[in-house]
Amino acid sequence: MAGYGKYEHSTKRETINIVHQKVTPDAYIEFLSRTDLGKQYPKERFNERITKLVNNTQISLIAYNTHNEIVAICFGITDFAYWLMITDLGVDRAYVKNGIGSKLLKIAREEAGGEKDIIVFINANDDAIPFYEKCGLQKSKSMMELSDIEWTQFEVKKGDTKLTFKESTILP
Repeated sequence: MAGYGKYEHSTKRETINIVHQKVTPDAYIEFLSRTDLGKQYPKERFNERITKLVNNTQISLIAYNTHNEIVAICFGITDFAYWLMITDLGVDRAYVKNGIGSKLLKIAREEAGGEKDIIVFINANDDAIPFYEKCGLQKSKSMMELSDIEWTQFEVKKGDTKLTFKESTILP
């Protein structure tokens, strides 16, 4: 297993610091309100499930700007020998197209075991497919899923103290 370090990524505006650390559920939910990543979660038991997510992910990379605000996050699960499943990769809308997402993806793979050993899997939404293809990922022919749970789509919106849900469709 690779050692965890502190990384930097320079943008035109500033240097972004990337660290391997856990994030609180509240900080993650606030971050989701500034990204398109929040659209991937179901409404059902949202707060409870986000708490489990942030507490149990193996790879947890957080990118901070010079004001110590979270600007990007990458979560993944891995066996540190063969596979890395990126569960979350999001960038604050104000920081997209600065190479931060691709940098996080590269660091996550390195921390899981490196490019010579680790195959990366991502369940990408349609809007993110061009980004992942640019990073070298290809559509897989071997992925399967079992998705027989209730899943009400919604969008995470910024609120003062609690979430507001913007509902859309219910997936089968």
